[in-house]
Amino acid sequence: MSRRRHRPDDDEISAFRQALSDAGVRPLSSNRADPGRPRRADEAARARREAATSAGEDAASGRTSDGRVEAVRPSEYLDFFLPDMPYRDRQQLKRGQIAWEAGLDLHGYTLEEARAELETFLADAAANRARCVLVVHGKAWTGQADYPVIKSHVNAWLREWPSVLAFCSATEADGGTGAVYVMLRRQRDGR
Repeated sequence: MSRRRHRPDDDEISAFRQALSDAGVRPLSSNRADPGRPRRADEAARARREAATSAGEDAASGRTSDGRVEAVRPSEYLDFFLPDMPYRDRQQLKRGQIAWEAGLDLHGYTLEEARAELETFLADAAANRARCVLVVHGKAWTGQADYPVIKSHVNAWLREWPSVLAFCSATEADGGTGAVYVMLRRQRDGR
């Protein structure tokens, strides 16, 4: 058996390129790969989180921002993990295979009430050494905004919370894109 590969001639190459063009395929403008965001940003974010953790860990209020946040769509899947989190834990969280130990439903709250409830809930969950919790933020639009305000803010707040290792949208059984599983850092007994 011959290992020689068939070398296409100029007519075959032209026919192939014409078929791609007819299908609407355009040539790439650059042949460089996009490596994603730079690694330094991950380390800078980790440094900010560590600084926030060490600066006033006992204070229950003022941990989350109340400024503008990035709007998310009602059906958008939320997904956040610290870069050094094990792949296995990420996959288990995404599949809903880690049992959540406590839940919080933010339906019906104003933005400020939701923020206060979430901060209190996360502080209590961390104090009780919970590993995974469920936060139901809903997908409804509130006020004059054309996006789900509570969902968008929960997405931003959880990224800032020092004890949050990861969060992602829940499975359909637990609320789908209207809720998130949150994996928390367990505090040592000495604290």
